Amino acid sequence: MANAASGMAVHDDCKLKFLELKAKRTYRFIVYKIEEKQKQVIVEKLGEPAETYEDFAASMPADECRYAVYDFDFVTAESCQKSRIFFIAWSPDTAKVRSKMIYASSKDRFKRELDGIQVELQATDPTEMDLDVFKSRTS
Repeated sequence: MANAASGMAVHDDCKLKFLELKAKRTYRFIVYKIEEKQKQVIVEKLGEPAETYEDFAASMPADECRYAVYDFDFVTAESCQKSRIFFIAWSPDTAKVRSKMIYASSKDRFKRELDGIQVELQATDPTEMDLDVFKSRTS
């Protein structure tokens, strides 16, 4: 297991599932959670390829921090089908301060474990990670 700068380990499953999303497109999204007692980042939820953005958004708790990866499909102005892998640092205003600090201090190290992230978003409420934001960050 990799060790994050904040002392958080990164469970091997985190990287394995990300590689499956990136290479095989096995998942639409992955939600990651920090288990404070075990001091490690774990996979909390895997979104199947048929799941939608709405399913992803519903997976983000209203008052707890999370990391997430979302495989966003879009069509370019030239009508080309493309996808971008987004990393989302979800830190709602209503989350506990301690939790926000742990997630903030572990983010860069955790993100480095996931090789192939193309766009990063920091969101404190759902409007900061809605589909329009995703679309605006693909060009």
